[in-house]
Amino acid sequence: MEKESGVYRGRCLKYGDNINTDIISPPMYMELPIEQAAAYAMSPIDPEFASKCRPGDIFVAEENLGSGSSRETAPLALKELGIRIVLAKSYARIFYRNCINLGILAIECSQTDKIAYFDEIEIDYKKGVITNRSSQETYRCQAIPNHIVGLTEKGGLFACLMERREKVDGSDIHL
Repeated sequence: MEKESGVYRGRCLKYGDNINTDIISPPMYMELPIEQAAAYAMSPIDPEFASKCRPGDIFVAEENLGSGSSRETAPLALKELGIRIVLAKSYARIFYRNCINLGILAIECSQTDKIAYFDEIEIDYKKGVITNRSSQETYRCQAIPNHIVGLTEKGGLFACLMERREKVDGSDIHL
C-alpha cells in the first residue's frame, strides 16, 4: 500500500457478503500465536488467502463484514498479513471498532460490488473518493475523520495510549 497525503493505493482481495469472524479467523487456530494463526485466515472459503496476501493489500467485502463473535483475532490476522485497510458496504459494529483499535482503517463504501479481485484502487480518505485504477471507475466512500486516521497510523488504540503516556511527565499514570 502506498500512502501519500491521505491517499492509499493497493491491490484488492475481494469477497462477498457475510464474511464473519469465524471465516476470517477460524476458531480451531485461535490458540496459536497470531503469527501462525494468520496463515489460516479466510481458509474456510479461500485456502490460498494467506499465500496470496501481501503487505499493502486492501481487504474488500460487501455487506455485513465481521459479523459473529467479537474476537479480536479476526482483524489481528488481517493485520499480521499486512492488511491496513478494509473496505465494505457495511460492518458488524464490534469488528469495525476492533479494526480501528488495532490500527486498521475501516472504510464504508456502498459500491464494493463493482470492485473485483486484484483490482488496483486508490482511496482518498479525506475526500471520500475511491478510484478504481483497473476499471477507471470512481466511487464515493465514507470520509475518515483525522482523529481516526491518526489512531490507525499510530498502530491502534493501545499504541496511541502508550505514546501519550510516554509524553506525560510522571509515572503515576497506569493504563
